[in-house]
Formats: sequence, structure tokens, C-alpha cells
Amino acid sequence: MRNLLVLGAIAAAAATPAFAQEAAAPASAVTVTGNVSLVTDYAWRNVSQSNQDMTVQGGFDVAVDGGFYAGLWASGVDFNDGDDTNLEVDLYGGYGFEAAGLGFDVGFIYYAYPDAETADLNFYEIYGGVSKEWGAFGLGGTLSYDPDNETTYADVSASYAITDAFSVAAGYGKYLDGFGEYGGYNVGATYSAGGLDFGLSYYDNDISGSDDNVVFSIGKAL
Repeated sequence: MRNLLVLGAIAAAAATPAFAQEAAAPASAVTVTGNVSLVTDYAWRNVSQSNQDMTVQGGFDVAVDGGFYAGLWASGVDFNDGDDTNLEVDLYGGYGFEAAGLGFDVGFIYYAYPDAETADLNFYEIYGGVSKEWGAFGLGGTLSYDPDNETTYADVSASYAITDAFSVAAGYGKYLDGFGEYGGYNVGATYSAGGLDFGLSYYDNDISGSDDNVVFSIGKAL
């Protein structure tokens, strides 16, 4: 989900620049958007973060013409590991640009668990991504590095907009270093109607003892 929010911020940042009156210097336009959703399971990197239970998510993004963006996103969590944390808050920022017909993105995400009492769960990642679109079809990949835990995660994803309202997507990701170097995949579809986005997806991974799941979501852009 977080990756999708960042990609949305990049798209907003790529909008045509706005200019002030002729006598004034050029001004940068700022776009602020928000989102809220209800999901039956919060899955991140093809592993449940909510013990496969329903939770609420939401956040906002700020994009500046020229490619810079920042945002905040939050979700309920349940790691079912004895720690009583139930909230994740992500702060992120980066820069997206186009070159040679490709889209590029570099930035950072800070994952915070403000109500964690028994463990220091906070960490951050730096990432770089590249994407390409051919009409309704899009393909992208991202590499993320966590200096604290010394992990490297790579993922690829593809999407196809069948209509303006209906699209399908699939992705695969794997830890190249750390966390057992597990891998996982997901497939899904999104349909927009009445100002709402309805999503249905399936994820699985190769972690022993970890369950796959079907996830339903209802979201709205604000």
C-alpha cells in the first residue's frame, strides 16, 4: 500500500508547472491529497501486519511541481508477538523525475510504532525505483535498503488498466539480504465507482508457517 501511495505522489508531482503573473517570478504549485481505506488484512511485502484482521488506514501526500513529494500514512497493526503495539505511522519523502522515457524515484520512508512499549520497532529505509508505461500497461521495480537491520528488498510489479475504472496488477518481491531472504507475490484488481475504490487481492510467500490470504478493501481519495 505504501508503495502505491508514493507512486500516486509522484504522479501528482509530475503535473504541469503553474506560473504566477508575468511580472512575478515563477511559483511552484503545491498539491495536497488524502486517502482513507478499510481493509480486511494489512499485507506488506506479502506478509500480514494485522494478524489477518480488518483495520483502517489513511494518510495524506504533498507534491510540489518539479518532482518533490512528502507524506504521512498510518495503519492499525497486530504482530501477535507479545508486543502490544497497534499503530504504524510512516513518514516519507522523495523526488520523482523522468529521463530517457523512464520514470525514476528516490526517497526514504521512516516506519514508526509510537505506542510500542516493550521493543524499539522503529526503522527507516532509503529506496530507488524505475518505471515505464506503454499506454495502459505499466512496469516498475524498486530496491529498498534498511541500514539499521542491514536488509535489502527488491520488488517488481506490473499493472494494466482495462478501462478507466477497472485495472489489474501483480507483483513479486524478495529480501536479497536479511529476514531469511524470503520471497512472495501478490495479484489483484481495483474497480472505481461512486467515488470509491474497491480492491480484491491475493498474497502468498515462502515463509514456513506463514498463511496466504485474500484481501478486500474499500478506499476513497480525499
